[in-house]
Amino acid sequence: MKVLLTGFAPFGGETVNPSWEAVQRAAEEKTEGIAVAAALLPTAFGAAVKAAVAAIEAQRPDVVIAVGQAGGRCEISIERVAINIDDASIPDNQGSQPRDMPVVPGGPAAYFSTLPIKAMAEAIRRAGIPSSVSNSAGTFVCNHTMYGILHYIAQEQLPIKAGFIHIPYLPEQAVHHKGAPSLALQDAVRALVIAVQAAAEEHYTMGK
Repeated sequence: MKVLLTGFAPFGGETVNPSWEAVQRAAEEKTEGIAVAAALLPTAFGAAVKAAVAAIEAQRPDVVIAVGQAGGRCEISIERVAINIDDASIPDNQGSQPRDMPVVPGGPAAYFSTLPIKAMAEAIRRAGIPSSVSNSAGTFVCNHTMYGILHYIAQEQLPIKAGFIHIPYLPEQAVHHKGAPSLALQDAVRALVIAVQAAAEEHYTMGK
């Protein structure tokens, strides 16, 4: 089984993005029967989806788990749905700041994750790491990327399961945001490894 993990470059004045830090390390973890690749995406509308699609075409994975930073959240968020809206409160890393624009003009209103989201959240919680299913991936580049990946898979009719996970700030980021919660990098990495394993369990159970 092949899994593609993607993370983002730092944005919004941050010098680090916990998604990429965690994805790199999670991809290095060895799990029998699972090959994991990592891809860095630019934090930019349009460019992020292009980079994700290029990585999918290069890797041909069975599962894609995109990962992003959600500063202010206090737990691992397994996203349920991506909506067809770009509505940025800040510019992306290329200076783009779309307002009330569709991700894909004429596309479906939303795409639901095809990952076992509840099983992933429950497995992460059993490991002692806070996690839950989230019903909003926001309207910034993370939602844009989740929607774009699922749209590409649907249009190409690919046998790939895909979804998105948000992770909180790292402690070194949270110290600059008074009152913001954080999650240690090792816990974020462990959560991603567990999420991969839960996705693999469903993959093999279904005999894919």
